[in-house]
Amino acid sequence: QVQLVESGGGLVQPGESLRLSCAVSGSMLIIHDFGWYRQPPGKERELVAIIRNGGGPSYADSVKGRFTISRGDASDLVPLEMNSLKPEDTAVYYCYAGTGALGGNVEFWGQGTLVTVSS
Repeated sequence: QVQLVESGGGLVQPGESLRLSCAVSGSMLIIHDFGWYRQPPGKERELVAIIRNGGGPSYADSVKGRFTISRGDASDLVPLEMNSLKPEDTAVYYCYAGTGALGGNVEFWGQGTLVTVSS
């Protein structure tokens, strides 16, 4: 079993930066995919950035060039650096980890952290 806990959300002004962290407990050996999703107010959850099975990071078009995801460790599995934030980035951000097909496609989610971009 894997538990994920996000931190780092908050209120920022447009153009500012924020860094989200995702602490993990449990067996990291079963994790093949990890990344971040977000759910804007009144909308569906959407992919922000993800690293799949040892490959490079993939980003949603809306965040390319502004957000950076990287591999971390148990204290911070997948740091998300967010620069040049826009009001449309306002959302609850969720850390995600998955076992991939060989692991039965089991998904793990954090509880979410709120990011609000407003002047």
